[in-house]
Amino acid sequence: MKKFLLIPLAVVLVTALIFGGCAKPTEEVPKEIRLGDVGSETGMFAGFGQGGMWGLRAAVEDLNNLGGIYIEEYGKKLPVKLIQANCESDPIKVGPLAEDMVLRDDIHMFVSDCEPPPMRSPIAVIADKYRIPHFGGGPLEPWLAMREAVDQPWEYTWASSFGIGTPAPPGHHGYEKEGYTILDTWKTWIDMFGDQTNKQVGCFASDEPDGRGWYEAMPIGLESWGFNVIGEDRGVGLFPLDATDFTPMINEWKDNDVEILWGNCPAPPFGALWRQCHELGFQPKMVGAARAALFYTEVTAWGGNLPYGVGIEMWWHPAYDPEQCPGIGDTTPMSLLERWTEDTGQTLNPNIGWSYYYIQMAMDTFERAGTLDGDALNEAIPDMDIYTLNHRVQFDKDTHYNWVPMFFGQWYKTDNPWVWELPVVYSKHDFVPATADPIFPITYD
Repeated sequence: MKKFLLIPLAVVLVTALIFGGCAKPTEEVPKEIRLGDVGSETGMFAGFGQGGMWGLRAAVEDLNNLGGIYIEEYGKKLPVKLIQANCESDPIKVGPLAEDMVLRDDIHMFVSDCEPPPMRSPIAVIADKYRIPHFGGGPLEPWLAMREAVDQPWEYTWASSFGIGTPAPPGHHGYEKEGYTILDTWKTWIDMFGDQTNKQVGCFASDEPDGRGWYEAMPIGLESWGFNVIGEDRGVGLFPLDATDFTPMINEWKDNDVEILWGNCPAPPFGALWRQCHELGFQPKMVGAARAALFYTEVTAWGGNLPYGVGIEMWWHPAYDPEQCPGIGDTTPMSLLERWTEDTGQTLNPNIGWSYYYIQMAMDTFERAGTLDGDALNEAIPDMDIYTLNHRVQFDKDTHYNWVPMFFGQWYKTDNPWVWELPVVYSKHDFVPATADPIFPITYD
């Protein structure tokens, strides 16, 4: 008789587990959430990778200190495991390393540290192949050009960066206002001092997707503002990544009395270019080096006083207002910099904050989706609307793109042990104030 009484009771318990709000049985609950990152810890893009990979690790540490991420499907928080691999700045190695993370480590999401678009696109291919969401990308125009060039635009990659000259679509949280593209950030800078120059500009760029996207957009903007770009129609200033002699383009800039030098390339070739400019007596009043002037370790490698006054559009800084740019737990933009300096002995690397907020995007996605299923996670991303260590995040559903704020900085020489620092000298955003006066004109030894 007792056996028959137990049957209805078992049915009730099973039904409760199936239809109730209880977590799945313990044996079905994963031990952790696994995130994958393929970065350039060494090589040409090490400035990006070293800061970015560290920023991801810092954010995961903060998450795990709070117990991990709550997943509704399992009714509990799961710790986060970050799996990282060094691609040595070689885009050919990125795809195989990313695929290995899928097959060997069974990751649930890719979270890329910020690097040039060609370093992220192989992950986008793997993300689509295995239907795994990916936060990555790069500057809008080169990124979208690569995304649209494939047979089927990548659906599992969501890029967060800035436009070169293309603003966000109307209504995208007001991001169409100034301060979200390189072009309008630089226009403000040039408007401040352009009338104190002869408006002769020399443009340079490395001949690869990131550099070409810049080179095709910026001269058009400059000329529309009343400046004269020297030799743009003949490709003056466009050079291969392995170039070592820049004498012909420098002489053309000198012959045309160029007073503004502006371009985009990795740090090593710019260091060689700028050193030859000094050797040949070419001394422009304003110098901007997108990408090249981002990172302390790369800028100091130029040697001597070459960093002084070189400007760059910036996209993260510890001066961010922590009320509008919160971290995980009690981490603030400034406390993150302090942790970085204590760990490395280095001054600011903006990629520490840029990559940190990728983990915040991942955290929001997992929590809202309530599952580890790739398709469900991907469907949750378009509804994201959060404030992070890099301000507000919301993706445009058509382009899978989120615009980030930009401002302007210049390299200063200081009395600190690390000597060189990159303060903010102009900003249009109330959450990131200027922290130093602009340098104009650049002075030379």
